[in-house]
Amino acid sequence: MKHNTREHLHNILSQNELRRYSRQIIIPYISKKGQKKIKDACVLIAGVGGLGSISAYYLAAAGIGYIRLVDKDFVGEENLNRQIIYWTKDIGKRKVYSAKKKLQELNPYCTVDAIQGEIMDDTILKFCSDCHIIVDATDNIKTRRVLNRASLTLGIPYIFGGVDGFNGMTTTFVPGETPCFECIFSGLSGNKKTIGVIGPIPGIIASIQALEAIKLILGMECTLKGRLFFFSGIDMKIKEIGIEKNLDCPACRSSKRAKAYEEKND
Repeated sequence: MKHNTREHLHNILSQNELRRYSRQIIIPYISKKGQKKIKDACVLIAGVGGLGSISAYYLAAAGIGYIRLVDKDFVGEENLNRQIIYWTKDIGKRKVYSAKKKLQELNPYCTVDAIQGEIMDDTILKFCSDCHIIVDATDNIKTRRVLNRASLTLGIPYIFGGVDGFNGMTTTFVPGETPCFECIFSGLSGNKKTIGVIGPIPGIIASIQALEAIKLILGMECTLKGRLFFFSGIDMKIKEIGIEKNLDCPACRSSKRAKAYEEKND
């Protein structure tokens, strides 16, 4: 499960990689220096469904050096309207292994670790080992709370995403800097229900999640930290809601990193 980070740190970009990433390397915010940061990064994608299949694809295409996929499910025919990394011939296959194959065919310079497993409190820290960012592509509150606790424990950013019908939302939680998932969504129940989703909505939200991950890796400040981005596909309106820490939050209040931040800012 673990990877040797030394294999990905300070690697010189090959001529093939320079050609592959040339259209993003010419962006001043990225350049060769930024592309090396992208190559050195390790990202956990929790869930490889509607959100995860798209964010994984864009992150692999951008040159993330190491991607870890975690999902327990198999490809179903009902997935194919939105989970674009899977094809009809993949029905019945394990999602993580089908996704890994496609991503490595897309970019052989990206190492993909596929884990068939369930995200739980007793497994998540192993899944997050060596990762710099958590991309939330799950579909239930219970699992998101597990991801949130792991983010707080390890002190790594957690990029939330959620979709429902024609609507989607996303934000970036950074321990010690922003509210956490529980600060904002503490009132939601953990009951899982099947929701309707039209494919382009997870496409939009997952693309923003991938962009957020890249910006965090590059050290850019203009991210969704402290802001909840909401998109309505019905009327094509975008709303941005400012979010603040809940000082009574049972999750981040008990986090050592959060406590240190509060003491520093007293």
